[in-house]
Amino acid sequence: MAKDFSAMEDSNTSSNPSIHEVSHPARRTLLGWGAGAAASALLAPLLAACASPSNSASSGPRISFKPIPIDTTDRLVVPEGYVASALAAWGEPIGVPGNMPSFKMDGSNSAADQSVQMGMHHDGLHFYALPGARSGLLVMNHEYTDDGLLHVGGMDNWSADKVRKAQAAHGISVIEVQQSGDSWSMVRPSRLARRFTASTPFAIGGPCRGHAMMRTADDPRGETILGTLNNCASGKTPWGTYLSGEENFAFYFSNTDDSNAHQKRWGLRKDSWTRWAEHDARFDISKTPNEPNRFGWVVEVDPMDPTSTPIKRTALGRAAHEGAWVAVTKDQRAVVYSGEDARNEYIYKFVSRDAIKPASGTLTQAQANRELLDHGTLYVAKFNADGSGQWLPLVHGQGPLTAANGFADQGEVLIKARQASDLLGATKMDRPEWLAIDPSNGWVYCTLTNNSSRGQPGQPAVDAANPRANNVMGQIIRWKDTGDFDGATMQWNHLVLAGDPAAQRLEAKGNIKGDLFACADGLAFDARGTLWVQTDMHASQMYKGELVNMGSNQMLACDTATGEMRRFLTGPVNCEITGVTWSPDGRTMFINIQHPGENASDRSDPKDPAKFSNWPDYAPGGRPRSSTVVIRKKDGGVIGT
Repeated sequence: MAKDFSAMEDSNTSSNPSIHEVSHPARRTLLGWGAGAAASALLAPLLAACASPSNSASSGPRISFKPIPIDTTDRLVVPEGYVASALAAWGEPIGVPGNMPSFKMDGSNSAADQSVQMGMHHDGLHFYALPGARSGLLVMNHEYTDDGLLHVGGMDNWSADKVRKAQAAHGISVIEVQQSGDSWSMVRPSRLARRFTASTPFAIGGPCRGHAMMRTADDPRGETILGTLNNCASGKTPWGTYLSGEENFAFYFSNTDDSNAHQKRWGLRKDSWTRWAEHDARFDISKTPNEPNRFGWVVEVDPMDPTSTPIKRTALGRAAHEGAWVAVTKDQRAVVYSGEDARNEYIYKFVSRDAIKPASGTLTQAQANRELLDHGTLYVAKFNADGSGQWLPLVHGQGPLTAANGFADQGEVLIKARQASDLLGATKMDRPEWLAIDPSNGWVYCTLTNNSSRGQPGQPAVDAANPRANNVMGQIIRWKDTGDFDGATMQWNHLVLAGDPAAQRLEAKGNIKGDLFACADGLAFDARGTLWVQTDMHASQMYKGELVNMGSNQMLACDTATGEMRRFLTGPVNCEITGVTWSPDGRTMFINIQHPGENASDRSDPKDPAKFSNWPDYAPGGRPRSSTVVIRKKDGGVIGT
């Protein structure tokens, strides 16, 4: 999510060590980066780790496409031999039978129209194949809205109608797509087309269902929540459902109580990024103090059943969830990894109590596992100085997680997962975002996008593990659990520190082998074992006065056996590259282009919507639109080869 990083949530004031303070002891002696030779010595073992075959597949896939240069034009660029086209842009009707309003470029679509159109700011997505023809469902998140583009007149004359339209532009879309020859298109109408918005009823599953902290005047039983919002990354379960993370929910609420320690720990503020509280009391904390507790969950959707009710899975813990990614143990239990996109917060994993069930009788596999994620144990990660780590259980009654310390029961532990992790001594991380699990060897990768507060007063100090104050470059960490995915311990190292090898300042160089990048965000392995990395950065990264030109945001392919990074795609002006999925044959890649043209300082200009970009329509006076993009090789081959 593009934003002013300096304004991001930073509410962890615990004394827990940060990831930077627990790196290998031999690397901790370089606090402040003294002599250049010492700094070079620090980078050498990190470079070695990148190519270590013991930490990656010993015979990783070769990346054979010709890399592209950085680009700053308002276009989407792919390598020679590839073609890319926009599909399913914001405002396109999703295909609900009998209700397919066309998109109006002037922004005059109503809230009712928007509720059956593609939402704004596409993010995580996955492909679900349909039987028979070359078709499937794309399920994707819509992270937030740019109200300057969404409404006629932008933020002027704010009203209840504008709030309803903004809420309708959030959430999740389910669309049907099909391939004909070399092209893909939306299927409209489709009985499976569906939208989940900030007003859709969601069931509450797991230990927090009915909990006192989940009850409101509108929902006195604490069993149903209206809406999902700020949905960021996504996961696809082995039983055929879609997991979506509710990320920066705190910024939607206004009028927090400054004396309430729980609200303060979750980054709630007096003023929000939106003006929803003016017309929807749910988002006014002074009127509905428990409403924020009902957001920040992992949401599960069954895309194949248009009659199903989506569920917030509280056993996975409450956080500013970037997303959720599923591994399977040898005895067929589900393990769900997640992180939260906030400075100095934590990485979690959930291990299900029960094994994944097969389809049975009239029940689909999704239906057979409807309660699988409601029972199990949540853990938080602690990274040790020697490259080992532990998964600490967040279980009521164990260790400090007692009533005496403010946790009346397991439901309260999960609602207050941050406070529980603080007490357990978990490791503070630099904005853990997407995760990816290497299918060949079980190593788990996580993007730590950046932490601009690093080294600032009252914040974790600079150190050898991440030796950059005002860390605007970010890094990718990886670990492998001991024995199996449910292991209580792990081994970890860094895949790469991002940056520009040509930078003048050593701290901005990083240790990239191949094409430069910064602020890794999206992350996924394809079926061949190639790791795809997407970025969310400003076009020019500033480090201590040095301007490092990174171009527009990009997607790269990484051979984890060698550490090579090769640039595959660059996006239009001011966009973010996010979300990636493939058709089953690997010959079509789907990605999302989010917020083209957005400017962090003044967002969009309602009087000149195309001031920064008018991708993908390039229509005179048009509006830039987030969109899914279809990428194929001209020769019909597998992507990346």
